[in-house]
Amino acid sequence: MSLALPPLARTALLLDLDGTLIDIAATPDAVVVPGGLCADLLRLRAALGGALAILSGRPVEAVDALLPGVAQAVAGEHGAALRPAPGAAPVRADLPMPPPLWRARAAALVAAHPGTLLEDKSRGFVLHFRRVPEAGPVLRDTIAPLVATDARFELMAAAMAWEVRARGVDKGAALRAVMALPPFAGRTPLFIGDDVTDRDAIAAAQAMGGVGLLVGEVFGAPAGVRAWLGRAVVEAAWPNIPTGDVER
Repeated sequence: MSLALPPLARTALLLDLDGTLIDIAATPDAVVVPGGLCADLLRLRAALGGALAILSGRPVEAVDALLPGVAQAVAGEHGAALRPAPGAAPVRADLPMPPPLWRARAAALVAAHPGTLLEDKSRGFVLHFRRVPEAGPVLRDTIAPLVATDARFELMAAAMAWEVRARGVDKGAALRAVMALPPFAGRTPLFIGDDVTDRDAIAAAQAMGGVGLLVGEVFGAPAGVRAWLGRAVVEAAWPNIPTGDVER
């Protein structure tokens, strides 16, 4: 028994980037976009009537640089910024900035733990510890008490990283915002993501009568996602997905 997905012509495809379409690297700048991925996504976008979007924790500009000309819409920074159409300027949510002291403390932490990385975002920052997994608890235990002093912010667990961000945005809200845009409106959402931050988008897709898939439970790894999407391009239809593997 397999899950029945709507025809491509009635589907809106929304995809996470890191850990879903491309393999996670030691640092955000070290990722590699596999050959053929952009071409497959562009062919899928045409089959979907343009309804292909990327929902990422990366800034919009970084997504477009990695996948130039691919996505009709991009939601960046977990929904804090939305580029609604190709060539349009990103619309940014009115969110507070973390206190400078927090960022300074984060920079000091990174300096004290070689191999960790501080990634700045427009309304927050991320502490990466993929290359030094043992530093994860120290980073969390140092930053968490600071974040707890201001209810406007939260400390979010990501893939081998801790992200400080303003409350009020998540990928679920990002998915709903994209689904209100042409040519997504009126279609059935299909979202694929890999991380805890993607569960909000999965829930939002399901609430709209669509489907949410977790990479690890369905495809195993980004290579599995790419292969599945490649088959969809060739077959002009969604390949089968066992129902036991679908996030519900």
